[in-house]
Amino acid sequence: MFVIAGPCAIENRDMVLSTADHLKSVCERLGLSLYFKSSFDKANRTSLSERGVGMDEGLHILQEVKQQFALPVVTDVHESWQCSPVAEVADVLQIPAFLSRQTDLVQAAARTGHIVNVKKGQFMAPWDMKGVVQKVQAVSPQGMTGRLWLTERGNSFGYGRLVVDMTNLVEMRRWGCPVVFDATHSVQQPSTAAGVTGGNREMVPVLMRAALAVGVDGLFLEVHPDPDRAISDAANQVRLSDIEQLLTQAKQIDQLAHQFQ
Repeated sequence: MFVIAGPCAIENRDMVLSTADHLKSVCERLGLSLYFKSSFDKANRTSLSERGVGMDEGLHILQEVKQQFALPVVTDVHESWQCSPVAEVADVLQIPAFLSRQTDLVQAAARTGHIVNVKKGQFMAPWDMKGVVQKVQAVSPQGMTGRLWLTERGNSFGYGRLVVDMTNLVEMRRWGCPVVFDATHSVQQPSTAAGVTGGNREMVPVLMRAALAVGVDGLFLEVHPDPDRAISDAANQVRLSDIEQLLTQAKQIDQLAHQFQ
């Protein structure tokens, strides 16, 4: 099991570097592979609000994370033209859930030759992700074995709720790609907080345990030193001070689950 973790948005350099330092220390103690994740722009917002530091400054900060902590980094791309410059820094290009059917964006990310993490849209069935795999394969004749990740983050259920169907994790394995579970976005409560997405971080460990029991290749967690003050996803990010206990539990469950797979 590998871990993708970091603050939802790059808010400032000092916070990002201190968070990366703490996460690296925890994952080294636990023997877990860490990919540091943070976004330079949160373009998919319910309403006008803070979006982050922008691409130029954001990539500069992520480059510092790589240099200081020797960590691979993950960040979102929202438009096709961003893929090439982002790939000069990022090791993994992430396609946000709302953009997971955007053919040009998915293929532009794949053409960089980097790992591409596609988050399944809240409106998509797990078998719809076969189309994503085919889009990537069409521009990667050598294949994308291990370099295309599919991430589950819940499905819309009416207004204001997401529901995670754990069988999605099994269904998506059929396409031969590593499957990741996003435990923090899965507890979002869209458009429930006066134009801002709400959430319930208390349920993160609950869904995490269930997904690990089913079996996943990676675990995605957004982590912040003071989540309630975060500019994005304040209600569902995990407190940085809680991450070691959470990942200790995750590793134990993952090891146990492998005995039954």
